[in-house]
Amino acid sequence: MVAVGGGSTTGLAKALAARTGVPQVILPTTYAGSEVTPVLGETENGRKTTRRSPDILPETVIYDVDLTVELPVPTTVTSAVNALAHAVEALYSPEANPATDAVAVQAIRGITHSLPLVTADPSDVDARAELLESAWLAGSLMAQVSMGLHHKLCHQLGGQFDLPHAETHTVMLPHVMAYKEKESPEALAKVADALDVPDAAAAVYDLVHSLGGPSSLRELGLAESSLDGIEPMSVLRAAWEGTRPEGAPDLSALTAQVIASFDETPSPRLKQLITDLVRHLHHFAVHNDVTEDEWLFAIDFLTRTGQISDDKRKEFVLLSDTLGVSSVVDALTNSRSPLTTPSAVLGPFYVEGPPAMEHGADISGGLAGDPLWVSTQIVDVDGKAVPGAVVDVWQANKDGFYDVQLPEVDGPVLRARFVADDEGRLTFWTTLPREYPVPEDGPVGQMLQGTNRHPYRAPHVHFMIVAPNYHKLVTQLFVKGGAYMDSDTVFGVKNGLIVDFPKAQGEPPAGRAVGADGWHRLDYTFRIGR
Repeated sequence: MVAVGGGSTTGLAKALAARTGVPQVILPTTYAGSEVTPVLGETENGRKTTRRSPDILPETVIYDVDLTVELPVPTTVTSAVNALAHAVEALYSPEANPATDAVAVQAIRGITHSLPLVTADPSDVDARAELLESAWLAGSLMAQVSMGLHHKLCHQLGGQFDLPHAETHTVMLPHVMAYKEKESPEALAKVADALDVPDAAAAVYDLVHSLGGPSSLRELGLAESSLDGIEPMSVLRAAWEGTRPEGAPDLSALTAQVIASFDETPSPRLKQLITDLVRHLHHFAVHNDVTEDEWLFAIDFLTRTGQISDDKRKEFVLLSDTLGVSSVVDALTNSRSPLTTPSAVLGPFYVEGPPAMEHGADISGGLAGDPLWVSTQIVDVDGKAVPGAVVDVWQANKDGFYDVQLPEVDGPVLRARFVADDEGRLTFWTTLPREYPVPEDGPVGQMLQGTNRHPYRAPHVHFMIVAPNYHKLVTQLFVKGGAYMDSDTVFGVKNGLIVDFPKAQGEPPAGRAVGADGWHRLDYTFRIGR
């Protein structure tokens, strides 16, 4: 049995093959997808029934894009939306799984990308090929999952009122999607993500409308009284009237207009950054259906963040840190080689020009805390010493405060600048770092409180290493076994930066006198690259 044609032709071939047992060869000329399903739909006495059997599935399918090129645009639109319905319904089917979901999302993206191109230029073979392939993927899903509300309604309407198959699917799809949003929100969210829109049902309605497809059962010739007794009535009423499902308006033209306003930007990099920022901001606002009150709250939040910031209180840095943006940019900029010491965020408490100190000095300024002896070396990726490297060090005190947060402290403490010796080494005394909360009395603290996040940083010491002809390394060393290692509020902890700060034995270096609790030491080798 050889069938060349659309869904109806393929259906007839299936019906004949099911009764005779002969093999089938199908050459589809539309996007129905029936050629790859073991499902047969038949109408008798105004009632459409379906059956499923491996014997119904065609043995051979030949796809030739040239057979679709002369398909009229109106039929192209309704046939493709029919295929789209297969993919959408597969996402909320009881048999849905990660594999079928992935195929469905790919089919949805392919159909919605290629269909407008085909409508604009029906002879576009590449777009037709993408549409045909995507429809094949969508149709194949019907062999793996059961049909749901959409197909059941369309079959009932088609069988009882002799409505055209593809056109009925096209009208019903956005309204069934809007109805299913309440009981299958995750499935519809996947459709929205695939379409890159906030509301999937409204987007499908807008797509059909923009391409001239049918949008109401009324225009298909169905009388309003015919709806009586068919459930769910709300879906059918909306489909009969052709009303647009509630959803965000299409603002793509506005986004395009704003992006075009930057066309004369002299710097290509600046143009790329600012136009991409516009796209992401517009997408964020539309995707989340942001209200005016919410946006004004966000603007006020940013305003207050700026107002509280100064040369000591860097609230914007803290905001970037707690949102993880600082760690993302740090990784993109600095952590590109596994041969060098991992980098970490600079943080809001670095101060330019810390006091220069000699090796073996005590940077604590007499502040209380468990004594810590630090002995480090700076080498290159081959293990060769880097003499003369300039190393800035800073940390919080035992109570979790940096010197810039302590008005009673006169001058810098727990921060210093050292120059590595000829062997790339430097040593100093400080105090054992402890976990501490970031400032909570500003907008960032309110954000953490409002989202039920803790404000604590894992215990660490900051290092910034600069040497001629080497990449600058900004990093932190974290106390192994310290608190908040797995939930550092600025996401700065990396496994390669968690090190031992062990309790030391014997006499402390540099003639340091220590109390009964003894002292700790930190021995570490930093590797920097060119």
